[in-house]
Amino acid sequence: DQVAAAFGGFNKITFGGPDKFRVEPLSIAPKKRKALEARLMLFFTGLSRNASEVAAEQIKNIPKKEHELRLMKDMVDEAVNILQGPDHLLSDFGLLLNESWQIKRTLSDVITTPKIDELYDAALSAGATGGKLLGAGSGGFLVFYAEPEAQPRVKEQLKNLIHVPLRFETAGSHIMYNS
Repeated sequence: DQVAAAFGGFNKITFGGPDKFRVEPLSIAPKKRKALEARLMLFFTGLSRNASEVAAEQIKNIPKKEHELRLMKDMVDEAVNILQGPDHLLSDFGLLLNESWQIKRTLSDVITTPKIDELYDAALSAGATGGKLLGAGSGGFLVFYAEPEAQPRVKEQLKNLIHVPLRFETAGSHIMYNS
């Protein structure tokens, strides 16, 4: 999360150990980037958690979850192909989000909760194609992919959550200085 925030934009980030990573900027057509932005919905669950405890549990499980982690890693190239491919493939992004969430939730018993599952299922039943809980898990923000015509139904299903308008940032972390 820190690497993504520092660099901003769309990047393929490859990790090669505790202190090594490679950031490859992705070229996404402006029209496609705008279309994706219009189809992503961000909601604050209001549920708090200790992210370091959730992450520690996931790290503890890594030796038992290598297959799942490999599947998630392989999804990166599929996501890049969707984002850089023909416009008609954009709807596949939502399906990929759903697939990755279904795998992520098996990495540890503390990633999701019955309430998170209820919210996720409500969004899907309202027309979202897929989504995931951001960050370590157990609370925080949910992001969903929903076509524009389904978004009012998704908002209605999640009306007790805070809908946060989403805009992509290309600059990454920076400090604004006002004199």
